[in-house]
Amino acid sequence: PYIPRPRLYLLPRPISRFLGYREPGTEIKTKDATIWFWGFIGAFVGIACVEGIFMNIGGRLAELGVPMVIGSFGATAILLFNSLDSPLSQPRNVLLGQLLSALTGISITKLFLLSSRFDDLVWLVGAISCATALVVMAVTKTTHPPAGATALIAAVDVTCRRLGWWYLTAVLLSAVVMLAVALIIDNIRRRYPVYWWTPV
Repeated sequence: PYIPRPRLYLLPRPISRFLGYREPGTEIKTKDATIWFWGFIGAFVGIACVEGIFMNIGGRLAELGVPMVIGSFGATAILLFNSLDSPLSQPRNVLLGQLLSALTGISITKLFLLSSRFDDLVWLVGAISCATALVVMAVTKTTHPPAGATALIAAVDVTCRRLGWWYLTAVLLSAVVMLAVALIIDNIRRRYPVYWWTPV
């Protein structure tokens, strides 16, 4: 653990509930159909919000042609809205896993872009980016499988490669929006997150 465990039980009930805290013995058994329904709603709203933001965004990201959505966030949606209890879908892993992987992918790509043979080596750049992101997430204990794709996309997708360091902004904004939607929808008849930084 890097910081003390949160004392969510000290907060007012509506706030502590929104942040994932439940009093012992108050857990509700949720039926599969309910999980599927709210999972569908969550994934739909989460992806639609990210797409809506990037379709209407201005500034430097628009000038660089930011994609409507970064593909790896489809997999993030599955974890956030279908596997709520998994350590892989907790806020720390989602935010830091995505951010560190984006940073890894861009850094490695920038190094290889110094070579005049980049187009011949792009397959290697993608493989190194994904593999290095795996190690970075393992060392920092922030493993989030979709983030491996985030690192890979930074290397092999021309549109995302063109964003350069702005790719970090796009990834972080996407992760924050998806997480915000999860905090609202996943706390309807369910519980999310199980923890924020360290297991309780």
